[in-house]
Amino acid sequence: MTTDTHFTGKVAVVTGGASGIGRAIGTALARRGASVVLADVDEVAAKAAAEEIGAGPPGRVAAAGLDVRDAEAFATLVGRVAEEHGHLDLLFNNAGIGIGGEVAELTLGHWDRVIDINLRGVVHGVVAAYPLMIRQGHGHIVNTASIAGLFPSPLLTPYAATKHAVVGLSTSLRGEAANHGVRVSVVCPGIIDTPIWERLVPEDLPDVPSARIGFERVRHTVLRRAYPPDALAEDVLAGVARNRPIIVAPAHARLMWRIYRAAPRLVLDGGGVLVRRLLGS
Repeated sequence: MTTDTHFTGKVAVVTGGASGIGRAIGTALARRGASVVLADVDEVAAKAAAEEIGAGPPGRVAAAGLDVRDAEAFATLVGRVAEEHGHLDLLFNNAGIGIGGEVAELTLGHWDRVIDINLRGVVHGVVAAYPLMIRQGHGHIVNTASIAGLFPSPLLTPYAATKHAVVGLSTSLRGEAANHGVRVSVVCPGIIDTPIWERLVPEDLPDVPSARIGFERVRHTVLRRAYPPDALAEDVLAGVARNRPIIVAPAHARLMWRIYRAAPRLVLDGGGVLVRRLLGS
């Protein structure tokens, strides 16, 4: 089964669909003949993305405003899409934010924001779509985590905590969902070229100096070699078509995961060295 035939005629909702990984997944799905709803808190950007994508590939592309922190709004969107098309085949819980910096500099507001979007946002999607998919007898929930959900990530502790939780949610739910004909996968991308790196601290929250310093240190090194989101989308859809439980991409992310599993103490002991280098202390 190829990814090109697997998604033809499928109906998908992609959160965080206005940019980055979400937009790339939406584009790849539409190219394969799927009907796609790009849901994003920035509805204007989602509509612009939908118009641009819809002008090319053969699938239908629509946009919807959605703050994944709003469980009721999430349920309404899922119900509306399912009613309009008669079914919902795929939910990509992709919306997320990055919160970086030393934990000592973070406030409860920073923690609440990343938990509300990265974890509760996924929970809201599952609660909205999973019962519907059980009634259908089919469906696939794809949750975007991160290599930070499989690998220790100092200076990204709140982000890593939520992504570890998304991995645990996904792999645990997968066993239950299989009994209802529903599939669950989790995506753990490595370093991807998306705007998330430039927004490690939301503008309406207190500044985190260590996040700014760390970002400047990696911007001209690691981030220059970031993997394109369009290439990641191809990896993701290939993994979804094969019903892989954990989709880790690209190659550098798989290598990091293998090293950690083979030598966890080496990686953990190296965390302090990494922090000192990034912060210049």
